[in-house]
Amino acid sequence: MKHEGLAIDGASSVFHVEHLELLARLGSDFGFPLEARQLDTLDTYRRWLETEAVEAGGIGPNEVSHLVDRHLADALTFLQPLDSAPATMLDIGSGVGLPGIPLAIALFSTEITLLDRSGRRCELLRRAIRVLDLENVAVEQQDLARIEVGAEVVVSRASLPPEQLLPHVRRLAGRLAIVGGSTTNPVEVPGFSTVEIESRYLESPRWLLIMQQS
Repeated sequence: MKHEGLAIDGASSVFHVEHLELLARLGSDFGFPLEARQLDTLDTYRRWLETEAVEAGGIGPNEVSHLVDRHLADALTFLQPLDSAPATMLDIGSGVGLPGIPLAIALFSTEITLLDRSGRRCELLRRAIRVLDLENVAVEQQDLARIEVGAEVVVSRASLPPEQLLPHVRRLAGRLAIVGGSTTNPVEVPGFSTVEIESRYLESPRWLLIMQQS
């Protein structure tokens, strides 16, 4: 796989061994083992985040030292509720591609749409897709209330409060919606069930909110 504009030295020489083990364990434990090529692409994305995304203001410089555990690994926890790779996925409020881009790397057969209403962020996302040479990802610039085409699975990482997201994901999700980003045990939200992601995977426990379509 060719990556535009970033040198590739191989995942084993770039990633710290603990980082490789963490991401590989996440994929394996959640039913989607990651090959070396996928780990290599995740590392390229990490380096893109710490350079171009930081320079563009898409992610704060204080987050650079936490990109693996707080962002890449956190994004991969969205694999946990999946029993199989969906045909389509929609990432609401994708920002710099979290969780959509790591999920696209892990789920290479899934067509993933990154939704954001900001033209500037959408251009940044398109640049990331080119750098990573991802063929299963598209970017949609649109307001959430106006988008009409949904997906089998809808995901969102702290884009809106869950109670505000609920009517949108009910409308857009064909089978399942996964909302994440909570580091404290969330108050019960009508319409969602909760799944805890153990702290052994991340720097602290996380909770995912799950909505199953009947």
